[in-house]
Parts: sequence; structure tokens; C-alpha cells
Amino acid sequence: MSAFHEAMSLDVPALTGGLAEMLGPNLVAYIGSVKATRSVRLWATGERTPSPAVVRRLRDSYQIAGFLNGSHPTETVQAWFQGMNPLLGDASPARLLRDGVSDEAAQRVLNAARTFAAER
Repeated sequence: MSAFHEAMSLDVPALTGGLAEMLGPNLVAYIGSVKATRSVRLWATGERTPSPAVVRRLRDSYQIAGFLNGSHPTETVQAWFQGMNPLLGDASPARLLRDGVSDEAAQRVLNAARTFAAER
């Protein structure tokens, strides 16, 4: 199953749990604009549901992380999401996904991920 298909078809708890496995709960909390990983845990167990805007950011992040996980180890994917990226104006992908206009930001980050994967 492709990362896109998974990202779009998982329910919120599975989506959040899978993303936390790929990126770690701290980074998922950052992308989800929450201060504590407790919120991520509650999303992953289904006890709480994030806002639709956060779910969209989580789906975009899952798709991109899943794409990169196909060719890079988890530690590399986590570092890539956190590092300053010259293709993104030296912003980190995580920051752009959290703060950007969703469609535009996600497209820019996905394009940067494709470039990174192609450079391998």
C-alpha cells in the first residue's frame, strides 16, 4: 500500500500512532501544535480527536514520512523533518507543515522529500 493511500485511509488513532512510530511523539506534538505528547497519546488511543486542520497536517506528514521511510531509516526521516532545508527557505519541514497554509506547505514539503529521496 502506498504512503498516500495509507495516510488517507487510516482512522485518526491508527494515523497518529503510525506517525508517532515514524517521527516520535514529540515531533507529532509539534506538528499538531500541542505542547505535550499526552495529546498525541490520547489521539492514538481514540480518547480525543484533533481538529480537522490538525488531522489534515497529520495525514500530510504521514504521507511524507511514509514515502521517506521506504528508502531511509527512521532516524534519517526524523532528522530530515527537523532540519533546516534549503529547498524550503531553510525552514524545517515540520515547521512548514505546522505553520504553513496546508495545501501549499504540504506540496512544498513533499517536493523537497522527493528531491531528498532522489539524491540517494
